[in-house]
Amino acid sequence: MRTLSRRLLLPGLTALALAATGCSSTPDTNAAEPESSSTATTPTADGTRRLDVDAAPQASPAPTAVARAHTGKGRPEKSSLKVASYDKTSRQAVISTAPQRHTATPGHSAAPDKPVAVGDIIASAPAHGAPNGLLAKVTEVVGETDRGTEVKTASTTLASVLQDDKADGKVPVDPSSVTVEPLTKGVSFSWAKSQGVRFGPKGAKLPLGNLRLDVNASVDTAKDAPASAGASVSGFVQLAPEVEFSYEGNKDGGFAPSSAFLGMSGDWSSRWALKGRAAASTGEPKRIPFAKLHSTPVIQVGPVPVVVNLDLTCYIQVEADGHVTLDVQQDVKGDFRVGGSYASGKGWAPVGTSAVHSTPVNASVTAAGRVKGALGAEASVGLYGAVGVTADFAPYLRGEADAKATASSDGKTSVTGAWALYGGFDLSGQLHFRLALFGTPIIEHRIPLGTLNREWRLASGHSGR
Repeated sequence: MRTLSRRLLLPGLTALALAATGCSSTPDTNAAEPESSSTATTPTADGTRRLDVDAAPQASPAPTAVARAHTGKGRPEKSSLKVASYDKTSRQAVISTAPQRHTATPGHSAAPDKPVAVGDIIASAPAHGAPNGLLAKVTEVVGETDRGTEVKTASTTLASVLQDDKADGKVPVDPSSVTVEPLTKGVSFSWAKSQGVRFGPKGAKLPLGNLRLDVNASVDTAKDAPASAGASVSGFVQLAPEVEFSYEGNKDGGFAPSSAFLGMSGDWSSRWALKGRAAASTGEPKRIPFAKLHSTPVIQVGPVPVVVNLDLTCYIQVEADGHVTLDVQQDVKGDFRVGGSYASGKGWAPVGTSAVHSTPVNASVTAAGRVKGALGAEASVGLYGAVGVTADFAPYLRGEADAKATASSDGKTSVTGAWALYGGFDLSGQLHFRLALFGTPIIEHRIPLGTLNREWRLASGHSGR
């Protein structure tokens, strides 16, 4: 239970969690009446509530949430209030009200929503002018317009609307909501939704809930390499990303939560081939981004819509000395999990784990030297457009070969060599200060995720003559 001091600090709290309607002032005549928040919450023994974490309904006219001071608790509830527009520069928003639908019970109808007021907290799904959603507190009611009530807002935190409630869950990302920007030629995109809807050249073969990127790209070839040793990378990346969200409010009256977590996890699989003699790299390994992916999934935390921003940049990276000619292909399968975890008294800590394994389908190495190629992804996850966690996940292939020639006074010569191929992955990243949107103390500097590396031998051999 919240303490008396906590209650006195929140006498006028009205938290609005709103669904976006765009800039149109035409109300939805089929707007559903507010639903009971009990469908998404479960009371607990300590007087707080446990909130369900689910994907927000798509293309639904039903309103999402509003918490009114007249409830005596200031908790979010369903409402038909919506954000009609938002100006990021002035931080002014227009809040509109859809008409309530009459109930089938004679003499009973849903009570209309009260006008928005100072102290209301807006947690909105993407709206006109707020493509990443909106989390803000109303500081002034400017007046009425033909589109709704115009208000001034200021930034706020999730803790101000979730308060001492609890929530914990994973939400799969709808692959059809992901937008893809190819950065090179030879890139194709496919997905399969959980309802069985499929898209793209490989969509028919994908497990439900997965998305896939195929790429076939050339990389710089060593200057002295023959035409037959042209360097290239081809293959695919397939993944089923999920958003992980947890929150536990402070039962002792503090405004910062007791714990919180935001991250991304999922299954990863790829099959790719590295062929030819790659040009020597000088300084940093050469990285070639081939596609950018973006999604803003809305997860429903009880009655509150929380907007998560996900970005992935898939890339090819090659590091070589210009001497080794490779022809290798491997399968990589496994999972990954990256994010930030907060605990009261300890602060934020990075989380990065992965368990993958690979199998070489075929492999050959010619000449002496070294080469390393990766097919990876830079990922970022955050809230309401603010980056919270960045990570770099890169399964790779590494090949090396040594040759040794000897001669004796009797004219005999010999050449011996050994080669080896390794598979592995690198996982690294950073936490960013904008995770303070949870209501936690601000991170004054970026916190490195640390580098996680695993490597294993795929194949090896010896030769001599």
